[in-house]
Amino acid sequence: MKRIGLMLLSFYTLFYTSCSDADELALTPNPDVQIDSLTVFAVNNAFPGLTFSKPLDLQSAGVDDNRIFVAEKDGIIKVFNNDARTEDISTFLDITEKTATASELGLLGFAFHPEYTTNGFLYITYTPSEELAVVSRFKVSETDANMVDESSETILLEIPQPATNHNGGQLAFGPDGYLYISSGDGGGSGDPVGNAQNLSNLLGKILRIDVDATDEGLSYSIPTDNPFVDEENARGEIYAYGLRNPWRFSFDNQTNTIWAGDVGQDEKEEIDLIVKGGNYGWNILEGTSCFLEDDCDDTDLIAPLYEYGRTENDKSVTGGYVYRGDALPELQGLYIYGDFVSGRIWALNQSGNNTLILESGLAISSFGIDANNELYICAFDGKIYELTTEIEVRP
Repeated sequence: MKRIGLMLLSFYTLFYTSCSDADELALTPNPDVQIDSLTVFAVNNAFPGLTFSKPLDLQSAGVDDNRIFVAEKDGIIKVFNNDARTEDISTFLDITEKTATASELGLLGFAFHPEYTTNGFLYITYTPSEELAVVSRFKVSETDANMVDESSETILLEIPQPATNHNGGQLAFGPDGYLYISSGDGGGSGDPVGNAQNLSNLLGKILRIDVDATDEGLSYSIPTDNPFVDEENARGEIYAYGLRNPWRFSFDNQTNTIWAGDVGQDEKEEIDLIVKGGNYGWNILEGTSCFLEDDCDDTDLIAPLYEYGRTENDKSVTGGYVYRGDALPELQGLYIYGDFVSGRIWALNQSGNNTLILESGLAISSFGIDANNELYICAFDGKIYELTTEIEVRP
């Protein structure tokens, strides 16, 4: 057996217990693609000269930008060149002084505007207090491309937070140019006041806003084709609902499908394909199981593409990406995701066939892709990893 770059580390049990329009869902050209049984996967420290403090999001600024940006929970975004040998790293943004970080609070996610090269706009979501999450826009410095002008903040959206957990935290621009935002149910065991099913608030949802226009009284515009814009007592920003804590979601850049990992309560972790107007069941259901009562009405609720239980120490799903890079052809077209607590990593296709590819031992907080669509793993041991392969050579 030839082994390449194998690094298996002890996991850290920490705090996560917790499209063109995707309603026109497009499948990958071969949704039944399978992994060769001889392929063995491992993780490798992608940037051995760098360390981070609780890294939880990794992004690229665009196809013509060779830099990688990594967010740390306490309120810092770091930037460095995408070079495995680099030891040079700088601070792109520092909002530690105005970020609450208890429990699951902190700097939760960020995204670059599709026209970042011309407008310099960065969008972040963070918690300035234990009672509030915000989505803000910043602008890069006019004199230093590796530094944000911290005085440029414009708060676009405020989401009250009843508790310090289940804050969601993913930001991503869709192929339609709109900003998509994940929000958790606001915390508390079992969503006690039913936020996720309540269309009058923004909790337990995927939101969709237009950051390039403004409506009266708002710092953004609500797309006119959002599913609930004409519904009385419903928030027009809502794109999909019935989610517990969709910590990480992503677009497949070839099919525009939205994939989301929704963290479960006590029994089920789930992977959802998000469609416009979809209701994913929480807290009527946890995965495909009735949650509040033994017999529940699941009419019009969308079941997860895949769910898994609390075995092998699996306790908190971390959503990932459909792999579209070149380095790992074995994974082409498969959705790669993991579990924060167990460190296990799987590959899932759109038929719901799931394959365990690695028991990494890492506390996987997030996945990310670079400008070349290559996949990285953020881990709470302070390192950024990449997947590699080992091929069993038989006599």
